[in-house]
Amino acid sequence: MHDAPGTMKILVTGGAGFIGSTLVRQLLAMGHEVLNVDLLTYAGHSASIAELATEPRHHFLQADIADRSRMREILGDFRPDALLHLAAESHVDRSIDAPDDFIRTNLIGTFSLLEAARALGRQAPRFVHVSTDEVFGSLGPDGHFTENSRYDPHSPYSATKAASDHLVAAWGNTYGLPVIVTRSSNNYGPYQFPEKLIPLVILKALHHQEIPVFGHGLQVRDWIHVDDHGRALIAIMENGQPGSSYNIGAANERTNIEVVREICALLDLRQPRRDGQPHHTGIVHVADRPGHDSRYAIDPTHLTRSLGWAPQRPWHEGLATTVDWYLAREDWWKPLLHHGDPLRRRGAPTTTTGETLA
Repeated sequence: MHDAPGTMKILVTGGAGFIGSTLVRQLLAMGHEVLNVDLLTYAGHSASIAELATEPRHHFLQADIADRSRMREILGDFRPDALLHLAAESHVDRSIDAPDDFIRTNLIGTFSLLEAARALGRQAPRFVHVSTDEVFGSLGPDGHFTENSRYDPHSPYSATKAASDHLVAAWGNTYGLPVIVTRSSNNYGPYQFPEKLIPLVILKALHHQEIPVFGHGLQVRDWIHVDDHGRALIAIMENGQPGSSYNIGAANERTNIEVVREICALLDLRQPRRDGQPHHTGIVHVADRPGHDSRYAIDPTHLTRSLGWAPQRPWHEGLATTVDWYLAREDWWKPLLHHGDPLRRRGAPTTTTGETLA
């Protein structure tokens, strides 16, 4: 690791995904050399990094992070100064339907990377493990998650992320790896796979389909623009304290129904429905998913005070530019509608026999 910010060799896992591709572009803009490792499953989209094909400092490898021998070979050849580990299965509803992939990628994949880093001995890279606030479970109406909040995961997704957090901390304590854990609130922005709330609402509305909202839509999420998250990760990579953890949030709490209605209002101005009705008339309330957390909220005080980071994208501006991006980039999202079936509902409540109730 260099003592001061400068040209570095950085390995990014999941760099063709939503947050990963944003981070890769930011790192390249700073002059770093980036090795981008992504398996290109349904959420890793080569079109998200297509413009980097001629960038000489960007190297892409399609590989499975759960393949221990492959990861050891890749790290041994590249010898990165830092490893930013973003590769993960991250959709709660998918984890309810099919938890196997989450165990393999989030748990075994993280273990594989830790072992590959440990094999480098004194040349082991700074290992930044990118996690989620969902490992803390659900908040009541008051309070915020801090770095010392108790783990209480409620879904297969958050359980596998919590387990991987503990692996990372243990490899730091036991083997002396220079590890850091980050936990972010909900991200939004360009290049997000259409199954997540904001792009899902946009595309459902554009296709004149019903816009599903779980329960009454009163679940509260703390939103951060993906550009701000990327800047936070870079600050942590450069100056974060090994053995520490950092919570990343922007203090933008919104209920799900508020977010959905705001998107509908933006689309009313930009692309009105052909029948003249406002887009919010397409909202339907559906049965809630099992174990749905009621509220997340991050306290980023430790990050802001220790590293001087602060979010820069105001919510209303960020959401408007995100809607505009999806309206302008049909070339990016349209092929995805036939790749992983992102607009289909997942995580519906079931009986003990597996019968779907909603």
